[in-house]
Amino acid sequence: MTPKKLRRLIITATILIFVFWAGWQVGRFVSQKTVSPKASSFSQKLATSPLLLETLSSLERSFLEKEKLQNEEELIYGAIEGTVAALGDPYTVFLPPKDNQGFKEDLAGSFSGVGIQLGYKDSQLVVIAPLEGSPALKSGIRAGDVIIHIKDEKKGIDQSALGLSSAEAVELIRGPKGTPVTLTVIHQDEENPVEVTIVREEITVPSVELTIAEKDGKKIAHLKLTQFGDRLEEEWSQAIAKILAVKDTPEFAGVVLDLRNNPGGYLDGAVYIASEFLSQGVVVQQEGEGGRRQSFTVNRRGQLTDVPLVVLINQGSASASEIVAGALRENKGILLLGETSFGKGTIQESQELTGGAGLHITVARWLLPSGECIDKVGLKPDIEVKEDLQDFFKNQRTPQEMSRKELRQQIQILKDAGVDTNNFEVDYHVKYSFPVSGLIFALIGVPLGIQMKRSTKATGLIISIILVFLYYVIYSLCRAMGRGGMIDPFVSSWIPNVIFLALGIVLVVRVEKA
Repeated sequence: MTPKKLRRLIITATILIFVFWAGWQVGRFVSQKTVSPKASSFSQKLATSPLLLETLSSLERSFLEKEKLQNEEELIYGAIEGTVAALGDPYTVFLPPKDNQGFKEDLAGSFSGVGIQLGYKDSQLVVIAPLEGSPALKSGIRAGDVIIHIKDEKKGIDQSALGLSSAEAVELIRGPKGTPVTLTVIHQDEENPVEVTIVREEITVPSVELTIAEKDGKKIAHLKLTQFGDRLEEEWSQAIAKILAVKDTPEFAGVVLDLRNNPGGYLDGAVYIASEFLSQGVVVQQEGEGGRRQSFTVNRRGQLTDVPLVVLINQGSASASEIVAGALRENKGILLLGETSFGKGTIQESQELTGGAGLHITVARWLLPSGECIDKVGLKPDIEVKEDLQDFFKNQRTPQEMSRKELRQQIQILKDAGVDTNNFEVDYHVKYSFPVSGLIFALIGVPLGIQMKRSTKATGLIISIILVFLYYVIYSLCRAMGRGGMIDPFVSSWIPNVIFLALGIVLVVRVEKA
């Protein structure tokens, strides 16, 4: 063989070897990307399972009501639901077309029903939150209620809630407008079940509700989020525009972000809302299979990054609302007020399937920016306040109607939020300082008057008039000092009492000696 032929042979062989190797590598890469060996193995074993085939064959051969076997669609849906339910994850669910449509209606914010968000705790079907203004809320359904039975005579339903998926429960509870459904529930911290009959209504759920509360010349924006749904960004932008219109006025005191009874929604919605108040930082971490983590950071320029802010949560705050609350606290030190949140720390991916069906798959856990997982634990508030807090921020009750402990707590809440509390402290002092001081002076003045054997009625009247006048003068001076920053306004409310008491003793003694 000549050197020329040998060279051609070597080149040809090299090219063939390279082409073969390249083709093999490409084929292996494509096969790995398109088919997961584990998934393929699982689906193949399930489809060809001898036990499954034997069961189906036995049903076809022996089941009494053969006509029920003709509804192949329902049988297939049932088989899929059973397979998914066997995973033991209440949030990984298969939704037949009707249920999937209902889920979409929820996020769109319009449906006919009772107005509750459902979830699971310890494998029990529970009310995450009744929607604001819903027939369920009006009928006495509360966040945290365990649903044990569902009854609807017109639909022929009389069924235990045990073992129901959330989609099945929704299907049973929803119905035409104006029709009743009876839920047997156990309220939190109670033992005995109660029946609650609710008349269904057309439920239209706005994602955002804004109220500008005015009190003593100050304006506080009460910004309530009901869910992180399809209309969130549009409604949020409208609310923010109204806040910006008053934000730079001297009367504007801050924002109360109300996430109570908000069951969550889209993850990107949580990032969007948190970015309104944060200038930078991680909003949430997502931990997937194998512990791989992905961080979602502030993704836009917020317009309320410099406003005083507090956040309200309760046991109905779940998922996306917990993400927002946790991100604001960890990144900015924002106070959380209310009750411990629900504790839903997983993320579901929504997939559309053939024929309008849907599949929600738990694909990851979400973590706080610090890496903490709150699943089944929830966020604990910095200041624990029960539900009566909402009346204060809705301006439905005046300080005169509050208890001493409650009013002091509200003053501290607003002070921590950066709100000028001078006017609130005046109300506090008028309600509590005057009566306490008056009692002290009576206890001192009357015995002294009797001891000096003088007319206690005339003496007491003169002393009271003089002391009240002096009290107003001293208290006004102390308030002015508080506003000027010389002393803390809350401390200043007690200084007049000390001065007032000292003057009272001196005046009583002098008048009695006269």
